[in-house]
Amino acid sequence: MSDTAIEAIGLGRRFGRRGGWALRDCAFRLPTGRVCAVVGPNGAGKSTLLALTAGLLPPTEGRVRVLGTGPAEARPRVGFIAQDKPLYPQLTIAETLRMGADLNPGRWDAALAEQVVAGGDLDPGSRVRTLSGGQRTRVALALALGKRPELLLLDEPMADLDPLARHELMGTLMAEAARHGTTIVMSSHVVAELEDSCDHLLLVGGGRIRLSGEIDDLLAAHVRVSGAADSAGLDPHTVVESRVTGRQLTALVRPAGPLPADWLRSTPSLEELVLAHLRNPQAPALTAATAPAEESAA
Repeated sequence: MSDTAIEAIGLGRRFGRRGGWALRDCAFRLPTGRVCAVVGPNGAGKSTLLALTAGLLPPTEGRVRVLGTGPAEARPRVGFIAQDKPLYPQLTIAETLRMGADLNPGRWDAALAEQVVAGGDLDPGSRVRTLSGGQRTRVALALALGKRPELLLLDEPMADLDPLARHELMGTLMAEAARHGTTIVMSSHVVAELEDSCDHLLLVGGGRIRLSGEIDDLLAAHVRVSGAADSAGLDPHTVVESRVTGRQLTALVRPAGPLPADWLRSTPSLEELVLAHLRNPQAPALTAATAPAEESAA
């Protein structure tokens, strides 16, 4: 068993010979058992990264290893829900779950899948084509969780759910992660809703990994400071973002030594950290080192 859920080394994907790069030179390592938030603006490459990990797209350059092997070999142990929640519209909910059982012999957890469906008060005899977007999401999650995956990839899973259903299903996901050690990777635009649930972060911007690592470690590496508008005090430090209002300077920095004693300082929130890095694409990236190539080949 590998202790690494996903490892990317120089990973890139370009669409078409003359197309632009959706991802370029991505390198990160995600340990198993984590709940990882993948955040970034539209077009940043989040969906492409998840599709590469799921083995639905081949990389143009580099490679990605999933659960210690290639994406194709890992597929029986991976669950994936795409943004459009593809389901067979002519099937009923009950038929959809039976299909999940047939496609995953020996792994299928019928009780869990039925529990997720029952939580939405859905009629098992209803056809998928008659369901709302939120109801389709619930059925897709039932399929993915029923597979009892070791790695669960979710692309904007909660976007079309109401707040109550979102809270309930997030609780189900967290319980699954705690009970079985499932690694969960989910992309979302709503950073605030991930802060209480996720312990790992991948920030994607401009097709590259801008931040990766344990959220607590990333937050601890940054400090929000404010003081007199004297930029000289920032010179030794890595400045992610700064602004001057009147005589007051406010900045988010990665300290490279002692900060001026008269400056006020505080730990940023996850949302403040993410937004500061997205507003300043030139800020140096901070990523956890990947495992050595010799280990990856083992």
